[in-house]
Amino acid sequence: MRDDELLTVPEAMERLKVGRSTVYDLIRSRRLPSITIGRCRRIPARAVREYITNELEAAA
Repeated sequence: MRDDELLTVPEAMERLKVGRSTVYDLIRSRRLPSITIGRCRRIPARAVREYITNELEAAA
């Protein structure tokens, strides 16, 4: 996985093992940064990794 890779919502769902509404809730709450290109929502792969890291640190 490259740092500059942009993931679709379904790809982010697969990597996080969560549902569509959870991904959109994370985006809406600004816990998972994303960009919009045209009408398409994209999540940087780096942001998914950082989210996981932050959640692991918070749980420790």
